[in-house]
Amino acid sequence: MSAISAAALDLPSLIREGDRVLVGQGTAEPLTLTRSLMRQAERLPSCSVFIGPTYSDTFTTEAPAHIAFESYGAIGAAAKLARAGRLSIYPEHFSDLAEEIGGPRLAVACVLIQLRPALAGGGYNLGVARDFVVEVVKKTRCVVAELNPALPACRGGDIELDLPFSAVVEAEFPPLEIPPPVLGETEKRIAANVAALVPDGAVLQAGVGSIPAAVLHALTSHKDLGFHSGASSDGLVALAEAGALTNARKEIDAGVSVTGILLGSRRLYEFAHRNPQLRLAGPDETHSLARIAGLSRFHAINSALEVDLTGQVGAELAGDRYVGAVGGQVDFVRAARKSPHGRAIVALPAATRDGMSRIVPQVGTVTCARSDADTIVTEHGVAELRGQSLDERARRMIAIAAPEWREPLARAWHDGRKHLQ
Repeated sequence: MSAISAAALDLPSLIREGDRVLVGQGTAEPLTLTRSLMRQAERLPSCSVFIGPTYSDTFTTEAPAHIAFESYGAIGAAAKLARAGRLSIYPEHFSDLAEEIGGPRLAVACVLIQLRPALAGGGYNLGVARDFVVEVVKKTRCVVAELNPALPACRGGDIELDLPFSAVVEAEFPPLEIPPPVLGETEKRIAANVAALVPDGAVLQAGVGSIPAAVLHALTSHKDLGFHSGASSDGLVALAEAGALTNARKEIDAGVSVTGILLGSRRLYEFAHRNPQLRLAGPDETHSLARIAGLSRFHAINSALEVDLTGQVGAELAGDRYVGAVGGQVDFVRAARKSPHGRAIVALPAATRDGMSRIVPQVGTVTCARSDADTIVTEHGVAELRGQSLDERARRMIAIAAPEWREPLARAWHDGRKHLQ
């Protein structure tokens, strides 16, 4: 199919009343298509748009009321939609969402996807992401593709040529980029504590944000590290350039880093382009408990908004504001516990910027249960909770809280202890 210009794209002729439109997630957002969607929003019938982590300014609260927004979290710019009451959130594990989306419970009528020419021969390459979106393409009525040759061509990203395209549109914008975060002293101290727990030869999963980024930079002196993660950032490049990343000891995908999406800058895209030592994979691989359990020394490194004295993790709400997601955290925590010599690490600052403790007596909204708790890290130390009683967990968690909060937390535990009898 020949590519047309964005000006020639008439989305109201393709989208029907009540349709759910799924768009490429994160840096895989097809900007030419999503901006066309919003420009034509007044002419669209009532429909819903399913977004993921959002790093553009495309979707705003100024969208017409008959356009509903949905997601599995409120990450990035999606948080503004959530605060305005414009975002319906599905609190699903990423591995489950990948199976549900496009099925009878979350039927999808139209997909907006970003592609580039394939690595070899005819067909297309997914560029920066191989997530559940490409699987939905095969089950939907309408597929509109943005053809963007500026995307990196990644191993594992090639897809079949014979897809049911309704239109192919020439890209008007470069791929989205996410600049690396600025790392402060707190993040660096947390990262140093985490790095001390990671052995040479470990296989890493790292979440997105300043703390996972700091940890990757703190691991550049390690040896023979591997990488198997739902997402990758510029920190992956730092590990590779330092010689710390070889994937040599992986029982599966030896010599190859595996990721579902590139969430970084042009530095990461240039590293990934035609790199035989990096492969895009879908959630059926990246988030597979069985597959990860076959990797020795798998270390899941994620962050959180708060953790309570029993090890329950909250990664969704900051106060009464939904700003996070269930995402893949529980998938990776449980998989790390099944990996031989694996470890699930949740790292966070001991206090918020305004001085409130992020180690709390009890988490309000639990993302990761206490039964899954393993290792919690702050700038003040490490609390290893796996195999520990509730009282011992509380003692260890209080020890890594901000000093000024330790006594109040101890009192809260003592006062609440009677409810555990």
